[in-house]
Amino acid sequence: MDEVIADCGSRIEDSAIANGEPPMGGIGGARKRQSLIRDPQSAIGYLLAAAGLIWVLRDFQPGQLRELIANFNWRWIAPAVMCDVMSYVCQGARWRLLLKPLGDLTTLRATQAIYAGLFTSEILPMRMGELVRAYLASRWTASKFVAVIPSMVVERLFDGVWLAAGIGLTAVFAPLPKNLIRAADALGAGVILAAGTLCYFVLRPPNAKRFGPGPLRLVSSLLEKLSGALRGMARTRDFYLSLAWSLLPLAFQAMAFWLVMLGCGLQLSFWIAAAVFLIVRLGTAIPGAPANVGSYQFFTVVGLTLFGVNKSAATGFSLVVFALLTLPLLVLGYVAMSASGTSLLKIRREVQSLAGRRARSCGSAMKSQSCS
Repeated sequence: MDEVIADCGSRIEDSAIANGEPPMGGIGGARKRQSLIRDPQSAIGYLLAAAGLIWVLRDFQPGQLRELIANFNWRWIAPAVMCDVMSYVCQGARWRLLLKPLGDLTTLRATQAIYAGLFTSEILPMRMGELVRAYLASRWTASKFVAVIPSMVVERLFDGVWLAAGIGLTAVFAPLPKNLIRAADALGAGVILAAGTLCYFVLRPPNAKRFGPGPLRLVSSLLEKLSGALRGMARTRDFYLSLAWSLLPLAFQAMAFWLVMLGCGLQLSFWIAAAVFLIVRLGTAIPGAPANVGSYQFFTVVGLTLFGVNKSAATGFSLVVFALLTLPLLVLGYVAMSASGTSLLKIRREVQSLAGRRARSCGSAMKSQSCS
């Protein structure tokens, strides 16, 4: 986990937002190229995003987008944005329940950390905002950074449960493509495997022994901490209440997606909109470019065309829904980050200091072990 923290610090350091250097040209351009070479995952994410945008925008004329905006029914904007905001408030309420064993974090604080993380993920690749919100929660609950991670792992498991259930429920009301049903089956199998792993960590007895040399001992220590944190969460009523809460964020986000669809003149049922939204969620589950640019538009267009919408209309909608739901997120995320009393630069310095202390500690432990 500390290697992940160090990687987070280095990526934030390489970003133009963190260090204030120009992204292209001179030293800034050289550092950017060096960062891409050192970080192939980000490079692949950018390439896939570019490929997705090229396919989506092929044969799409700017005049079609202007016509769509001119004919847009703006009365659906406020309800759509409100539903989107409520989805993150519900996520904050769920996260507060999962964090209770660590401390009493209010729903407002939890939502603020989520928005700050979302803001970071909108401007940095590979969803680095997940580490930012974990950092803020650890600071506000006076807990160790590693202690917050299990709650976020459980969040992803709960999301997977409701995604699989959502696809099954949607299939009752709307005819779904076979590929989406296969994806739901694969997701269900993954959820079962993840649930089994969770049960293993919850039910395994505590083990104070740490086996092997330094690296293996570190892994053993991290697994023991993870197991203890999961045991603490799973034995509370709030754990199961948070599972029920996990349905609300997805429901609100699907509703926001559908309302923008109505504003664009796509008179499709809520269940078809939910199916397209689930396709987008599944398609963007793998971290990529900042804000999922490219992959978001690609899977939106793919989902709509599966239900008979022509590619031109689907492309216009993918651009509009992305802009309308991303702009409020950026504004609220910036406010949340500013109100947190920290910044990406400060977080970079702190996580690098933490990683440095941890590396020196591990080095000293390995050295003493080799001497003995």
